[in-house]
Amino acid sequence: MTRSLHERHRAVLPEWLALYYREPIEITHGEGRHVWDAEGKKYLDFFGGILTTMTAHALPEVTKAVAEQAGRIIHSSTLYLDRPMVELAERIAQLSGIPDARVFFTTSGTEANDTALLLATAYRGSNQILAMRNSYHGRSFSAVGITGNRAWSPTSLSPLQTLYVHGGVRTRGPYARLSDAQFIEACVADLEDLLGHTRNVAALIAEPVQGVGGFTSPPDGLYAAFREVLDRHGILWITDEVQTGWGRTGDHFWGWQAHAQNGPPDLLTFAKGIGNGMSIGGVVARADVMNCLDGNSISTFGGSPVTMAAGLANLGHLLEHDLQGNARRVGGLLIERLRAICAQLPAVREVRGRGLMAGIELVRPGTDEADPQAAAAVLEAAREGGLLIGKGGGHDTSVLRIAPPLSLTVAEAEEGASILERALRAA
Repeated sequence: MTRSLHERHRAVLPEWLALYYREPIEITHGEGRHVWDAEGKKYLDFFGGILTTMTAHALPEVTKAVAEQAGRIIHSSTLYLDRPMVELAERIAQLSGIPDARVFFTTSGTEANDTALLLATAYRGSNQILAMRNSYHGRSFSAVGITGNRAWSPTSLSPLQTLYVHGGVRTRGPYARLSDAQFIEACVADLEDLLGHTRNVAALIAEPVQGVGGFTSPPDGLYAAFREVLDRHGILWITDEVQTGWGRTGDHFWGWQAHAQNGPPDLLTFAKGIGNGMSIGGVVARADVMNCLDGNSISTFGGSPVTMAAGLANLGHLLEHDLQGNARRVGGLLIERLRAICAQLPAVREVRGRGLMAGIELVRPGTDEADPQAAAAVLEAAREGGLLIGKGGGHDTSVLRIAPPLSLTVAEAEEGASILERALRAA
């Protein structure tokens, strides 16, 4: 049955639409931190639909909210007042840390970043954007144009002029051997030099932890140091929190808060986890930035009553159950367990991450050369053992990506780590 569905998939969908595994699986249902495939096999889910099932599969509060709202009205568009949208916007504006914040809802992180770019370029009257090397910001024409990861940027054509900055990857590149303080100093000097060769840049967009890039991040404080430079030039700071938001890093509710010494960002984009699988994205911005557009606009599907009801229920559950604290506690234990497992494995270059956002970078033993074949083999072996994980990385997709729902228990963390240990040794 699964093989037949795969054949049908290949017959009608694009060749570039990626599928995991030599024999792709169909996930039919889930509960908590587990999912089942069409063959009835149960898996512990350590990837959550690409960091999207943030709290738990089939969370009762979310499914109830969706069903109740769908029973009233499913759709109206932003041309009409939408109570769930206003209520969720109020909560997100308050949580964002941005003063006098305004919120615009979209249907995805790609669309959220596209909107942020529209706002920043209109506000500044410039199409020049600073982005980080090894970054990923979505699939739209504008988003691939600012993505600093060749594997996920299929065209060099773009409506934007993009300049790439050092700093998103701590342990590779020309500054890797420096101390954290020296690394920040060198990246700031690079930014200053780059701005000396440009004019009227609109914004810097950056992921606090690079998701598709393999869960890489700079030392805490880098973007605060960048902010001093950006402010002198009037350049806006956009933080892409599509993967880092809502407490996933454990230490902070937003990734930018690890770089908060010089204040909050001007714009913040979010998506994925807030909907727990429902299509929600959005932008938070200062009122003067959000309101800078001089034309009318709407969103047909952004802020729909059903998705907003899901977001409200999901956010309420997250806050009431302190899932950020759980990410910090259980995520910390999981990362330390993974480091202990990998310490004796010559194919593992680094275990990195924070909270429930961990990456294991694989290389050919004795070198710094990425080993995507090994990553693919571990992915297969983990699936055979009953564990779903992801992969990514700017260096030939050689990083295993681990990001379970934030309600993960200690016992489940230990179970997943044990399966992954067997998979790493087998592969």
